[in-house]
Amino acid sequence: MNAVEIEAAISELAEQPFDAAEFPYAFLAAFGNKDTTLKRLRSGNNNSSDIAGGVLLRGNIHLATCEPGRVGETLNLLRASPATAKAKAKFILATDGQTLEAEELISGETIAPNYADFPNHLGFFLPLAGISTIKEIKDNAIDVRATGRLNKLYVELLRENPDWAKAERRSDMNHFMARLIFCFFAEDTDIFNGKGLFTRTVDQFSESDGSNTHEVVSEIFRAMNIKVADRLSEQPRLPNWANGFPYVNGGLFSGSTEVPRFTRMARTYLLHAGNLNWQQINPDIFGSMIQAVADDEERGALGMHYTSVPNILKVLNPLFLDDLRAQLAEAEDNERKLLNLRKRMARIRVFDPACGSGNFLVIAYKQMREIEAEINKRRNESYLGSEIPLTNFRGIELRDFPAEIARLALIIAEFQCDVLYRGQQDALAEFLPLDSQNWIICGNALRLDWLSICPPTGTGVKLVADDLFDSPLLQVEIDFENEGGETYICGNPPYKGNAKKTAEQKKDLGDLLDNKIDGWGLFDYVCGWFFKAYEYVKYTRATFAFVATNSVSQGQHVTGFWRPLFDDGLKFNFAVRSFKWSNLAANDAGVTVVCIGAGAQATTAYLYNEDIRVTTKNINAYLMPADDYWITPSSSPVSDIQPMQKGNYYGMSEHLIFDTNGKHTYLNAGLDASYIRKFYGSSEVIKAKPRYCLWFPEEPPAKVLGIADIKKKLDQGKAARQTSKDAVSNGMVKRPHQFREMRSCENHFFAIPVVSSENRNYLPVDLLDKQSVVSNKCFALYDAPFWSMALIASRLHWVWIGTVCVRLEMRFSYSNTLGWNTFPVPLLTEQNKIDLTHCAEDILLAREAHFPASIADLYDPETMPENLRRAHERNDEVLERIYIGRRFKNDTERLEKLFELYTKMASRTKTSGKKRKVELS
Repeated sequence: MNAVEIEAAISELAEQPFDAAEFPYAFLAAFGNKDTTLKRLRSGNNNSSDIAGGVLLRGNIHLATCEPGRVGETLNLLRASPATAKAKAKFILATDGQTLEAEELISGETIAPNYADFPNHLGFFLPLAGISTIKEIKDNAIDVRATGRLNKLYVELLRENPDWAKAERRSDMNHFMARLIFCFFAEDTDIFNGKGLFTRTVDQFSESDGSNTHEVVSEIFRAMNIKVADRLSEQPRLPNWANGFPYVNGGLFSGSTEVPRFTRMARTYLLHAGNLNWQQINPDIFGSMIQAVADDEERGALGMHYTSVPNILKVLNPLFLDDLRAQLAEAEDNERKLLNLRKRMARIRVFDPACGSGNFLVIAYKQMREIEAEINKRRNESYLGSEIPLTNFRGIELRDFPAEIARLALIIAEFQCDVLYRGQQDALAEFLPLDSQNWIICGNALRLDWLSICPPTGTGVKLVADDLFDSPLLQVEIDFENEGGETYICGNPPYKGNAKKTAEQKKDLGDLLDNKIDGWGLFDYVCGWFFKAYEYVKYTRATFAFVATNSVSQGQHVTGFWRPLFDDGLKFNFAVRSFKWSNLAANDAGVTVVCIGAGAQATTAYLYNEDIRVTTKNINAYLMPADDYWITPSSSPVSDIQPMQKGNYYGMSEHLIFDTNGKHTYLNAGLDASYIRKFYGSSEVIKAKPRYCLWFPEEPPAKVLGIADIKKKLDQGKAARQTSKDAVSNGMVKRPHQFREMRSCENHFFAIPVVSSENRNYLPVDLLDKQSVVSNKCFALYDAPFWSMALIASRLHWVWIGTVCVRLEMRFSYSNTLGWNTFPVPLLTEQNKIDLTHCAEDILLAREAHFPASIADLYDPETMPENLRRAHERNDEVLERIYIGRRFKNDTERLEKLFELYTKMASRTKTSGKKRKVELS
C-alpha cells in the first residue's frame, strides 16, 4: 500500500463506531498487513501480547484497547511489557475510542490526539508500512489526505462524465481540478471573504443527490471571472449567493465555466475535500503528488509522486543557494552589502526545463524569499514587499495539467511567503486579482528554444499565450528588464534508458544530437537536457544542474556523451555521487541518481558523497576528483590477459533447461549423464544453486530422442523458434537441441556473474568444472590460468568495475569489453603469476572449508569468515605490490593508478595497433 491508500483506510476506520475488540486488527489491516497475518493474530497463535486487550505484531507494533480514561496507564504497561522488547516492536499504541496515545520507541516521539483526529498523524505511523518517514509528511499529512480526496472525486466524475475522460476533453477536466484546488486553498486562507465559503456554499445551495451541484459550482466560477463593479450589468444575473466571491482573473476562471455533472457520491467527495484545512498545504510537495490524479497510467502509483525537499536542495544549494547564503553571512549588518545582495537576487532567474508540477521552482522561490526576508530584517525593512518576481521562475512541462499545477503552486507559495514575512493583511491586500502573466510553458523541452523562453536579459519573451491558466504551447511577453542577472537551470528531467525510450523520445534525441555526437542512440533520454543546457550556457551567464540516473556517469555515457562536451569546454562545477531518490511507496527502493552541476568554466569544484564534501580542481565524467580520463570499450584486452567471453544465450532455449527433478527424471529414464550439464546464470553462481540443461554437442541419436519427453521438448522448441526472426537468422530453428552458442571448457573455467550486489567487498567469481555451462547472464574465462581469478577477486578490480561499468541502481553490471578488456594489468613475471595463483587457490580453499556455503553466504560483509577475509587481504596485498610496491591507501589512490596505467596502455595501442605490455618503474 502507498501513503494515500493508507490514509484513506485509517480515515475510514476513524469515522466508524469504535469497536474495542476489532480496532487492533482493523488498524493493522489499514497499514497493509495481509489477511493471513491477521488471522494468525486473531487465533492467538502469533499474538504474544501480555497486555489485556493487546495485539502484538512482531517487529512492528504492540497495541491495546482499554476502558475509558485508562489510555495513559495502558500505554505505560505496553512500554514496560517484556513482550514489547522481546518482539522488537517499533511502536506502542493505546486507545479507548475517545483518545489515542502512541509512541515510537526508538526516538521516544509521542502523539496524543483525539481518536477522531489520529489520521492527521499519518506521517507518524508510515514506518509501520515500511515507508520511510519524510519530514514534510510527518509534520503535516494534509498533502496526502488532499491527494486521496481529490483522486476519489476525479475518478467518480470521470465515471459519471465519460465524455470528459476523452482526450479532447481531458484538459477541461484538469482545468476544473485546478480551479477546485484554488477554491479550497482560498477559502481557508481568507482570500475568500469567509472561512469555508466555497464548501459551505456548495453544501447549502446544491441538492444532496448532486443533481444541481454542477450548476452551483459553475455559477461560483463565473462570479470569479466578473469584476465586482460589472456584476449588476452581467447577463444572466449572478445569484445573490455567488456575489460573495471575489474577482480572481489571472485566467484561472476565464473561458468556459462548464462543470462536470455530480453524483451524490461525487458531491460527498467534494465536501470531504473542502473540509480539510488547505491553509497548511505544502505547494513544494503537493503538486508532485496531485499530478498523478490526472494521469491514468500514473494513478496506480498515487501518493508516490513525491520529490523530497532535502533531495531537491542537493541540486539547488550548491548550484546557487549556498552562494547566496554565504554572501548574506559575509554582509552581516552592512546595509550596502545587504542591498546589493537583494538587488542581485531580484535579477536571478531559475529555469526548470522539465518542471513537472513545479517542485524545484517552488522550493527555489521559498528559499530565496527566506534569504530576502532576513536581508529586510537586518535593514529594518520588514514592511517591504518582495522584489523577487514569480516571473523569474520559469519552466517547461510536456503535459498541460502539471504545468497548470506548477503555476498554481508558485502562486500559493508566493501568498504563503507574503503571509509569513509580511503578515496576513498585506498578503491579502495584494493577492487578488491574479496577474495574467504566464511563465510556465507547456511543450516539448527538447524541441523548444530555451533562449526564447528564458532570455538572460531583455524585456521578455516573444511568445504568445492567452492567459496564465489557459496557455497553449507558447508564452506571454513578460515586460521587465533583467539586465545583468544570472540564470540557473535545474530540474529532474525524465530518465528513460536506451531500452525504454519511446519512438518519439528517440526522435527527440536524434533531431537534437544527430551529426553532433556519435552513438546518440545508446544514450539515456536525460542526455538531451544536459546537451540543451550546455548549448544555453555557452551563450549566457548561466550554470545548470540536473538530477539523473547514475548511468550517465558510467559506461558508454562517459566517453560517448560527455567527452565531446568536455572537449568543447564543459566543466563540472559540482556533483553529488550516487544516492537513492525515494518516493512514498511502501518498501520503496527508489531510483539511484546523481546530481551534476556544470557550466562553461570552473576553477573550483565540489564533490559530495553522502555527508562529505570534497573540494577539488576537477571532477571528471566518472564523478571522481581527478583528471579527465576516457575509458573506451575494447574488443580485446589492453593487458596481457586472456579474453573473456559471454556465456551461452538462452533465449528461445527454455525447453532445454530444467530443475533437479527433471534431471532425476532423465537419468532414471536412461539418459547418459554426459548429456546433462549444470546450468548457471548470475543468481545460480552466487547462490550455488544451479539448474540443469540438455547439452548435445552433436545431433542427438534416435535412441536419445526416444527417452522421456526429449523429442517432444525439441519439437516444441523448434516450433517456438520458428516464430522468431532472430532464431531463424541465427540458424537456431535447424538445431533445436542446442543453445545459440555452445561455449564450454576443456577442464575448468571461471564464471563471473553479469549482475551482482554492490554490498560485497569483492566481485563474485567461481571456479566451475567441465560438466557446467553458463548462460549469457555470466561471463567466462575458459581454461584460464588460476592467477586470472586473483585479478577478478581483487579490490582493484572491484573498484575498476564499479567506476567504469554501468550499474543497475547501485548493483554491479559486469562488462567484458568495458570492464575486463580495459582493466590495466602490468607485465606479470612468472613469479608474479605463481604468487597470484597461490592467492587464488587460498581463496578457493577458504571457501571450501565452509562448504556448502555459497558466495551469497560467505561474502556478506558482516559475517564473512575470517579465513576467507585473510585470503582476500593477502591477494590484495600481493597484487597491489605488483602495481606500486605497497598497499594502496584507499580506493581513490587505486583508481588514480589504474586510470594512469590505462591511459598509457590505450595510447600505445592507438599508435602501434598492437597489444602492449607495460612495465612499472
